[in-house]
Amino acid sequence: MTDERTIWGHPRGLATLFFTEMWERFSYYGMRALLTLFMTTAAVEGGLGFDDKTQGAVYGLYTMGVYLLALPGGWLADRLFGLKKSVWYGGIIIALGHFTMGIPGIIELFGSANEGVTSLDTNAFFLGLVLIVIGTGLLKPNVSSIVGQLYGPNDVRRDAGFSIFYMGINIGAFVAPLLTGALATYNWHLGFGLAGFGMVLGLIQYKLTSSALDGVGDAPQVKTEEEKAKKSSLARTTTLISLVAVILVILMFTGVINLNAVWLADKAKYIIAIVAFTYLSYLVLFAGFDIKDKKKVIAVGIVFIFSAVFWSGFEQAGSTLNLFAQRFTDRSILGWEIPAAWFQSVNAVFIIIFAPFFGAMWIWLAKKNLEPSSPLKFFFGLVGVAAGFFVMYFATKIAASGDLAAPTWLIFTYLFHTWGELSLSPVGLSLMTKLAPKGYQGQMMGIWFLSVSLGNLLAGIIAGEASGGTEEALANMPDQYMTIVLTTFGAALLLLAINKPLRKLMGDVH
Repeated sequence: MTDERTIWGHPRGLATLFFTEMWERFSYYGMRALLTLFMTTAAVEGGLGFDDKTQGAVYGLYTMGVYLLALPGGWLADRLFGLKKSVWYGGIIIALGHFTMGIPGIIELFGSANEGVTSLDTNAFFLGLVLIVIGTGLLKPNVSSIVGQLYGPNDVRRDAGFSIFYMGINIGAFVAPLLTGALATYNWHLGFGLAGFGMVLGLIQYKLTSSALDGVGDAPQVKTEEEKAKKSSLARTTTLISLVAVILVILMFTGVINLNAVWLADKAKYIIAIVAFTYLSYLVLFAGFDIKDKKKVIAVGIVFIFSAVFWSGFEQAGSTLNLFAQRFTDRSILGWEIPAAWFQSVNAVFIIIFAPFFGAMWIWLAKKNLEPSSPLKFFFGLVGVAAGFFVMYFATKIAASGDLAAPTWLIFTYLFHTWGELSLSPVGLSLMTKLAPKGYQGQMMGIWFLSVSLGNLLAGIIAGEASGGTEEALANMPDQYMTIVLTTFGAALLLLAINKPLRKLMGDVH
């Protein structure tokens, strides 16, 4: 039995997951705010000195890997550890990753002054990324799946619960860039280490309040021989797909990546799409689902495409827009320069302001039988991203002319992106839990994060071209931003056109 007591009008376990995810996102966004800036900072100034294309490829491959391992992470939870243990193990590995990235800073703090990038910096950087990728693959899909299990299938609080959960994410995302960004002005690696400290706080909280999750997310029960036989073929296929994902992530951070990061990023986008649709096709054809569940899995595949388009635009916040803040934005206030990383907190501020409003709005519209369908909410999400980059199109015109753009351009862009995010992301998380066949929630959440993975990779590839690091790239930047506008808005119109047939595939899920 789950705990029947409530907090904020929701199951008490939501608070446990709220704070766990808040601290995990503190660690993630605190590090992400520094990642692109660290890679593009000159080696003599303590960075890695990568050019735009290389940093974009590495950034895209890393953020891709974070979500790529969500599929094997979901499989391990569904078949072996259970959701709750997977979250715990994943958090430990994430913390180790951040602390690994912070090791050179600790050495410099108690040793000699920083004299530029060293092999220790580079090795610790890539090893830390590998650990964070593995840990997040275990934690991220499964903590969201536990949220879904707190609610019954017809509980109208579900979308609102995910919106509250999403607000917790953004409290961490707001605070983290401010603290890690300030610390990184003294030493990049100390900023990375602080991100790991946040994950440790999340783990402590998770363990102390774990009783609120009794009855949900437990390890899978031992199956009968007949059930085992029925699942064995699917398990082998899932294992194979998961193995491909793990191998790809390992290859990302070998010596090959330093020489061929751009090439690997270009090929990886095809691998992700093949993995996702091979897996979904296998479920439709051979998993033994009834026609209703088969249609829902097909709907998941369609949602996958539009989700990837959304994230390919939205996730340029940590790369393209982060570099725009550093290179082309007037950050001076009374002679003091705002750290570029601080702009990464703007989106989170807007989420904190507007998430309660959106959550309440969905419930109010549902009571009036006026709530938009999930595909229509996705349409609003894509329009929000397009609108944000339309604002940035004019900012890039200013930058291309040789002037610095006002910070308000980025702020309004993040406002539109926030509205789009609140229309799509928490709704997408909730939708996956509703479309998932019984016993496949972790894996369907893994598919959702595969779409996010592909979008993140594409965002990194685009950042390598659209960040204005050379005179030629700066001159082309307005056209590249307009291409993003047309792509995301065109996808929104296509989704609107197929709204009705998609809803038929979804059946009783709206």
